[in-house]
Amino acid sequence: MVALLKQEVAEAAVEDAYVNELNGDMPMIIMRNEHWREAAKLLKEHEQLQFNYLRNVSGVDYETHIEVVYHMISLGTKREVGIKIKTEREASAVYSATPVWATANWNEREIYDLLGVDFPGHPDMRRIMMPDDWVGHPLRKDYESLDSEV
Repeated sequence: MVALLKQEVAEAAVEDAYVNELNGDMPMIIMRNEHWREAAKLLKEHEQLQFNYLRNVSGVDYETHIEVVYHMISLGTKREVGIKIKTEREASAVYSATPVWATANWNEREIYDLLGVDFPGHPDMRRIMMPDDWVGHPLRKDYESLDSEV
């Protein structure tokens, strides 16, 4: 799968790859953000891959950077893969997977709302949990609540 991504997308598309033994030996691929849009289409549409079901999307704040993690399944082959995309803390952005997998829509909105990651190409990028006038993104490690009681 890594070789195919490097061949079909770009040699530099894959930053790293490993097997996550704590998660059922799921292959994890760390993609470079600038190649994610093309890689997402390949993962879904290529006849050898067919990752046609996006199970979930999550965001993680590591203080030095933020990661967005996509977990996909091929319903035909029952294979799974996780894709991690690192983004800077300031002006964090990851290309939206919603044009490829519609199920990414609300997950990406939640990550935007709570961690502040923008998803260029998303059809409806707005808050989903917090009020529209909320200041900041409450799951970021550097978030400071305006209310000392919270």
